[in-house]
Amino acid sequence: MTKPDTKRADIIERLTAYVLAQGLSASSLRPLAKAAGTSDRMLLYYFKDKSEIITAVLEQISAQLVEMISTHTAEPLPVDALRRKLAGIVFEDALWPYMRIWLDVAARAAMGDPFCRAVGEQIGRGFLEWGKAQLQSDNEAQRDIDAARLLVSIEGMLFLKSIGLDDINAKAV
Repeated sequence: MTKPDTKRADIIERLTAYVLAQGLSASSLRPLAKAAGTSDRMLLYYFKDKSEIITAVLEQISAQLVEMISTHTAEPLPVDALRRKLAGIVFEDALWPYMRIWLDVAARAAMGDPFCRAVGEQIGRGFLEWGKAQLQSDNEAQRDIDAARLLVSIEGMLFLKSIGLDDINAKAV
């Protein structure tokens, strides 16, 4: 890694921590630069624009989330078993900042933000592929269906948790 690449990676780590703590609504250029320990001009030296910054941060957040979840999923499981396992993991308090960011991206996409829709779709498809790799299914076609069901159910459970309906989630699993 070159020195600029190392510096960029360090900036992304700092910004990831900042966005996880403060949310996307606090991601104006000046506060981001301050969180990165640099000026807005230097921040734009490492990234072409704010969209590239936020994309890098959201990708890092997704990668961290997948890494944390993956430590609990050692072998492929049937869809219902994996859903129960994931429901016990992704709704823990330690992962809630990640889930809040995901909900924020989804809400912005629902309000018509094309950037959040594009990034959200990319991340969502990445989660779908991750889920597919974790599933024990009879064949590839069934694995595709199971992965879609898994994503839909976990996302629905995330929404219900966000509006205070954890009791419904508990009944579902």
